This record gives sequence, structure tokens and C-alpha cells, in this order.
Amino acid sequence: MAIATGNTAGTLAGGQAARGATQRYYRRFTRAERIQHAFLMLTFVGCALSGLPLLYSDKPWATTLARILGGFEGAGAIHRVCAFVMIIVFLSHVAMLVKKALTGNLMKILWGPDSMVPQPQDAIDVYRNVLWFVGRGPKPTFDRWTYWEKFDYWAVFWGMAIIGGSGLLLWFPVFFSKLLPGWMFNIAALVHGEEALLAVGFIFTFHFFNGHVRPAKFPMDTVVFTGRISEHELKEERATEYERLVREGRLEAKVAPPPTLESRAFGWFIGGTALLLGILAIALIVYSIF
Repeated sequence: MAIATGNTAGTLAGGQAARGATQRYYRRFTRAERIQHAFLMLTFVGCALSGLPLLYSDKPWATTLARILGGFEGAGAIHRVCAFVMIIVFLSHVAMLVKKALTGNLMKILWGPDSMVPQPQDAIDVYRNVLWFVGRGPKPTFDRWTYWEKFDYWAVFWGMAIIGGSGLLLWFPVFFSKLLPGWMFNIAALVHGEEALLAVGFIFTFHFFNGHVRPAKFPMDTVVFTGRISEHELKEERATEYERLVREGRLEAKVAPPPTLESRAFGWFIGGTALLLGILAIALIVYSIF
């Protein structure tokens, strides 16, 4: 009996390995996009954890968290370093877009399935998704970008303009005081804190839920770290994109080797750490409010 059980287990393991070996993968993100996302994620978490003690300095937990970060001065230094790196990441992304536009891809940036610009199809997708949520329609299919991914993308641009701009005023008050009236700094302090709080609440709830916690992704989606998506996942979640690539004859050009164990482990470690720290940040915010 023991021998039979062992053979059965070996057969099952062999079958799983064979299926894993035959599973096809396609490239979804470039190396530059993955690096940008990694730095954006790390600096956002760093800004959030270092900014919360300053924003809630009257709460008992703020002193403890600040002490872990090297005191309120240390938390401020970490906040500024993370902000500086985040600005560099943002500018590098804008530079990539400008380069694409100058090389004749302007229309692809502004319109079409590969564009992050909201389009009429996104409104249709929202409507169909709501119908599916309430059991009044089939599960919708999506192309390369879903409407909630576009929302996340433009939230970053909005955040960099509002949070980043107001943060620079507070970071270099002497310089900007020569250009702006004094009352602007009071507005900048209010806007910076409230908008940052809104961004932290959104990213660590809706974005993390869509990317990691929802049933189809739980407990972790490593695609953004490995840059590769399996054929099964592409057909299941982005059937419209899969069918379009087949129809256009561009699917084979996106074939990529399976993600390595190291890249998966990196995604689990970085993504898992960010997820836990994000949950901690939300817990502290909710505790402070109520």
C-alpha cells in the first residue's frame, strides 16, 4: 500500500510538473516598467509610513513609530528621500512617454487598446461589470488595461501634481516664498496631508484588493514583478486582448520563458512586505479616526 501511494504521489507530481513545463507565458511588462513599479511601490510605502507619524503626531502610536524610524527627524529624512526617488521615477516614466511620442507612437499613447487614456469602451466595461456584480449579466472580458487599472494609473499623475507639488513647497519654503504669497504654504500643508491620506487609503485598500486580495489573485499577483503572464491567466482575465493578439498575428511575438523561481520569490517578498505594511498603515489610520 505504501509503495502504491508513493507511486501515485509521484505520478501526480510528475503530471503537475509536466503541465507547468508546457504552460506558455507571455511578456506583459518590460524590465523598465517593472523597475519603475518596484521603486514607486517602495517609495510610496516609505512616504506613507514616515508621513503618518508627522500627520498624527498627537497620537501615542506616532511616537513609537517615529522612534523606530529614528525619531521625528529621521522620519522626516526618510520621507524626503523617498519623495525624491518617487519624483525621479515619475520623471523617468514621463520621459519614456515623450520618447514613444517622438518615435511615431503618439496615437498609441492617446488611443487604442494599449492606451491608458480612458475611452468609451471603459464606460461599457464599467456597466457590464456592474451587471455581473448584481447577477444580471455574464462576466465581462477585458483588453490589455481594465478601467480600474487606468484609474490607478491616473491617480498617480494626480498625486504627483497635488502631493508632489505641495510637498516641494513645504520642502523648499525659502525659495518658493520669493515667488508665492505666504498663505499658499498654509494651503500646501493642508492639501499635502489630506491628499496623501486619501492616496494611502485608496492604494492600500482598493489597489491592493484588486491586485492581490480578490479571489482571482489571492494571495499574491506576481505578474508585475516577473513581467510575465500565463496563457491561462491571459485567456481567463484578458480574453479580449488574447483574441485581438491572435487576430493581429502578434501573440507569438510576446511569448516569453516562464518566470524563474527567484523572480517569483522576489515578488512574494516585496509584494508581501508592502501588503503587510499597507495593512498596518490602514489599521493605524482607522484607529486614529475612531
